[in-house]
Amino acid sequence: MTNNQKHINDVARLHRANILKSLEHRLQVARSNGQSDLIQQLEAERNYYNR
Repeated sequence: MTNNQKHINDVARLHRANILKSLEHRLQVARSNGQSDLIQQLEAERNYYNR
């Protein structure tokens, strides 16, 4: 693997981790506000990224 490919993979991993961190925060807020429809949407999105 070249340095460029490694860098791209590292950036992609970091981007995915940031998305998941944001989703977890949004889920926490939605749960505290009792927004069940939003919770379902965010959980589906989280499941998509956790594949």
